[in-house]
Parts: sequence; structure tokens; C-alpha cells
Amino acid sequence: MITIIPAIDIIDGKCVRLEQGDYRLKKVYEEDPLDAARRFEDCGIKRLHLVDLDGAKASHIVNYTTLERITAKTGLKVDFGGGIKTESDLHVVFDCGAAMAVIGSIAVTDRDLFQTWLFAYGPEKIILGADVKEGNIAVSGWTDITGIGLFDFLTYYKAMGVTQVLCTDIAKDGMLNGSSVDLYKQMVKDFPAMRVIASGGISSVEEIHRLNEAGVAGAIIGKALYEGKIKPEELKEFLC
Repeated sequence: MITIIPAIDIIDGKCVRLEQGDYRLKKVYEEDPLDAARRFEDCGIKRLHLVDLDGAKASHIVNYTTLERITAKTGLKVDFGGGIKTESDLHVVFDCGAAMAVIGSIAVTDRDLFQTWLFAYGPEKIILGADVKEGNIAVSGWTDITGIGLFDFLTYYKAMGVTQVLCTDIAKDGMLNGSSVDLYKQMVKDFPAMRVIASGGISSVEEIHRLNEAGVAGAIIGKALYEGKIKPEELKEFLC
């Protein structure tokens, strides 16, 4: 069964959503992200995707105190991404209670360092972040588009022992016009040993069913929950 993973994106300590990663298109949904996290937990949700957008922009983690508060005051299993660039950053993330770290940019810019972390912490704690625009990997808070193709990227890291990948289609993110279901189907088909987590544009329960049928391991849902396009009670069948 697919795992439902609400997303909380943080800027200036607040819960926000962007459109296609554009910091200028920011909408604040909660002054305190802990309130959103508690509501998700009250609905029976057990996982949370927490993104430090300030950290992604600054190239070092910024909102670690928000992570610490959420892990201390809820029972949610949290994966944390955004701005993890050094060993010190990674230590802070785990010391503040994250169960997993999502590593994207470093996996592109310093493959040796990423591999060191993968071997040191294990593939159950390190999620490969694969943010994609027009088939190519994007880094640095989605501001830089590389010439690295998604499937070449995944092939390389499969050989390194990666077992979890979080793939965001940037063009879909925050737009509420549907996710790239066919892309995730192809990923599952080509990399059956990887747990594929889909992110970007998921806007209906029907899409979640399609992703589940395709063998996708997790679905990250953001704006659709905040805007009421997907209601928490509609997710109960996935929360058993």
C-alpha cells in the first residue's frame, strides 16, 4: 500500500507552498508548521516530508528548530530536506529527530560525499532527491537545471546502493493540475528494487490510486491538502 506523506515547506519559520519552486509565488498556510503537523497526525497520518526552503536557497540548513519541535511534539516519522550540504548539516538533521534525510544537490555536485553518507548512515536513512525539469535533474532549490538525465542519474545511484528516491516533477509542483503518473510508472518498471516516492501536482484521490496500482511507494501531497482538493477523510483507506 502506498504511503501518504503530507509536505510542509518552510520559509521564515512558516508553512508555505510555492508554484513550480518559484519563491516569488509564495502563499503562507500556517504561521506555525507544528499546527499543520499535529492536524495531519490527528487524521491518522504517520509520515511527514519537511522541506527547508530557506536552507535550499542559503545552501545550509536554516529551519532545524522547526524540525526539532515537530519531532519532539508529534509521533510523525519525518524526512527532512533542503540545504543539507555538509556533514555538520546532516548531523544536525538527525540530532533534531529526522528519521531520514533527502539529499539532492550534493548527489549531483559531490558524488563522493553522497556515497560516504550513504555508506555511513545506510540506505534506509538516506533518500536520493531527484528533482526533475524536462527530464533533467535540477539542483540548488531548483534554480539550476543540469544536463543530467533522470534515468542515467538513477542508474548510477542504483549501483551505489540507493534504495529510496523522491522524485519531484518541478513543472507540476504546486499547480494542482495532476502528477506525472506515467513518469513514476516508468521509474518503478526500470528500478523495481527502489522505493519510488512521487511528488508534484498530486491533486486527487484517483491519482493516488493510480500511483498505488503502479507500485509507487509513497505520495507526497502538499497544496491539494491545504486547498481542500483532497480531504483527510478521503485518505483513510491508505492509512491502515
